[in-house]
Amino acid sequence: MSLFITFEGGEGCGKSVQSRVLYRRLSKLAVPTLLAHEPDGTPFGKRIGRWLKWTEDTDIASLTELLLFNASRAQLVTGVFQSNLEKGKVIICDRYADSTTAYQGYGRGLDLETVRAINDVATQGLEPNLTVLLDMSVAEGLARKKGRKQDRFEQEALAFHQRVREGYLKLAVSDPRRWLVIDATQVKEKVAEIIWQRVSQLLSSYGKRVS
Repeated sequence: MSLFITFEGGEGCGKSVQSRVLYRRLSKLAVPTLLAHEPDGTPFGKRIGRWLKWTEDTDIASLTELLLFNASRAQLVTGVFQSNLEKGKVIICDRYADSTTAYQGYGRGLDLETVRAINDVATQGLEPNLTVLLDMSVAEGLARKKGRKQDRFEQEALAFHQRVREGYLKLAVSDPRRWLVIDATQVKEKVAEIIWQRVSQLLSSYGKRVS
């Protein structure tokens, strides 16, 4: 009954909140579930993520970002995801390869075929059963982050974040079977219920009764 669900979206869209809500709901139903967050899903990934997000006075090339995020991803897939999926668990991941396509591909302007090829190597072909895109305007998403210390990506110009959002929407259009696009400006409870409706359908198709 293994199931792989990812959450995507721009800054401030509520990915972390909604992934935790879904994790708690599945756990209450005694569905074996693992919650992960990229790039922090392994000790190795945490070190990479901390450097990529918070390093100062360092000019990090876009290609370097692409390779390091995928190095972290390869470790997560090999060391955590594969074994847990083999055990029949549901894996929920806050960001995955689509983040790299959106941020380093569409946002940074790297060649999309190169980005996808490197993503494919790192993921070893592991693709989500469901990707939830929490969509909202760039201005509103960044406004939710005000008052907090901003990382390197949050500090980028509005045009960068707009390219990221447009990239996500293009990805969703290209594979509507996998993507669930939700207006993230709705109240949290409404967003959570929309997500649950789709997830419960997937679980039922695997023979797991949920309510």
